[in-house]
Amino acid sequence: MAVKIRMTRIGRRHRPFFRINAVDSRTPRDGRILEKLGHYDPIAKDKDKQIVLNLERVKYWLDNGAIASESVADILLRKGIKTKHAEERSARRARAKAIARSKGKFFTKAEKITAEKAAEKAIADAQAKVKAEAEAKKAEVEAKKAEEEAKAKTEEEAKAKAEAAAAEAQAKVEEASAEAEEAVEEKTGKAPAAEEAKAEETPAEAEEAVEEKAEKAPAEEEAKAEETPAEAEEAVEEKAKEAPAEAEAKVEEAPTEAEAKEESQASEDDKKEQ
Repeated sequence: MAVKIRMTRIGRRHRPFFRINAVDSRTPRDGRILEKLGHYDPIAKDKDKQIVLNLERVKYWLDNGAIASESVADILLRKGIKTKHAEERSARRARAKAIARSKGKFFTKAEKITAEKAAEKAIADAQAKVKAEAEAKKAEVEAKKAEEEAKAKTEEEAKAKAEAAAAEAQAKVEEASAEAEEAVEEKTGKAPAAEEAKAEETPAEAEEAVEEKAEKAPAEEEAKAEETPAEAEEAVEEKAKEAPAEAEAKVEEAPTEAEAKEESQASEDDKKEQ
């Protein structure tokens, strides 16, 4: 007779509760049991109270060839009892996992979900990196464009200032030339006016000037003629007295000049001898 250790559900709806029994493998699910070995309450809050087993009797049946179902094998593994069936299943699971990994496939749904999340994160990071690079490039282009615009604006302002300065200088030159032309015109206009004014002097004024000169000439001649002979004689005597004095002064000055020349000649000879 083959014995199995399996669970039987006895709880109500929405309140599962399982008994762990040793039964004949040929017995139906709700058939006759050989021995009650414990129970499993998955809803119990205390984990120690979730699984209750008679470990001695469980080991007895396992030692006598009983086979635990997969669910019971997992429960026994939580209590530290490793069954032959659980070992075989773990070995099969490890081999299947290795084969799936070698083919680049996912073995469990959890691994698949983890890999999908990692892939999504990698894609999001790559997109964020591309977006950041694009924004940096765009910012660089905008900064370069702004710099070029500022440079062009500065050049335009400088050009406008230069043009304004040139226009102002041209206006000043034109104003100065206009003033010079006006001054020249004024001067050229005054000269003919003066000549015309001189030319407009009446013949009567010219005749008056001639008559005045003619009247003054006889008067001067009469004044010269009226000089007395006494004054003439006095002038002659003064000149006669001044002549001998001037001759004596010239005679006195001659020796002094000769002595000065001799002294200068002697000093020059002394310099040459030295």
